Amino acid sequence: MSNIHPLAVVEPGAKIGKNVTIEPFAVVKGGVTLCDNVVIKSHAYIDGNTTIGEGTVVWPNASIGTKPQDLKYRGEKTFVEIGKHCEIREFVTINSSCQENSTVRVGDHCLIMAYCHVAHNCEVGNYVVMANSAMLAGHVIVEDYAIIGGMTPVHQFSRIGCYSMVGGLSRVPKDVPPYTIGGGSPYKFGGINIVGLKRHRFPLEVRSALGQAFKITYRSGLRLSDAIVEIEKNVMPCKEVDHWISFCKGSKRGLIGLEGIVKPSLSLESMEEQVAVEE
Repeated sequence: MSNIHPLAVVEPGAKIGKNVTIEPFAVVKGGVTLCDNVVIKSHAYIDGNTTIGEGTVVWPNASIGTKPQDLKYRGEKTFVEIGKHCEIREFVTINSSCQENSTVRVGDHCLIMAYCHVAHNCEVGNYVVMANSAMLAGHVIVEDYAIIGGMTPVHQFSRIGCYSMVGGLSRVPKDVPPYTIGGGSPYKFGGINIVGLKRHRFPLEVRSALGQAFKITYRSGLRLSDAIVEIEKNVMPCKEVDHWISFCKGSKRGLIGLEGIVKPSLSLESMEEQVAVEE
């Protein structure tokens, strides 16, 4: 049995699981699937081909599954998938995707605080926390256990690595490597997210290896490609370091914070040319 208030609007075609609560003045459109134990609070609006996972709570005035804010959208069939046991707080907006059969995904156990925005084609992992008014532009990827501080915009196609913590009022125009802590505009790192890694019981040797990988990437003065080679040669191999390497190799927008820090690796010929110019 589900508890659907008579003043709620639930269109024909909506699939409602067991023990679902829909409060007055909430709107659930016909393409929506609500899994068991979902709670939809008053004045929430759930549209499109949206699936909300078991035990998730959607708070008042949240809007999920509506048309993407992208001028390229031409009415194609797209999807939104919200995982299990999430908290979608007041005035959150999670748009539908853009491009046929594409999906916006939010994983399990996420806390998305009031006024946050998740745009088209985004992928948000498990146990992610987005503080108030954090905003993801289109095609952003946020990996598991990442934390994004309040009022922080993330540029389209950027990535936030797992177990990273991005401070509030930051500006994120590029990729934030996993396991790091930083913030501000321009973005500055505090190093590896030691406190977060300890809380998640990462062993000391793994934390030390990640610290080495961070220093080689950001403090050695090496070009990123050369830094990756150095990490592969000299840092203790483990799955976390492997993920650091693959994340860096897969960066298309570039890593945040390298601007003005990393010096290019020069060949002997180019060094001689530079000296000649300076003379």
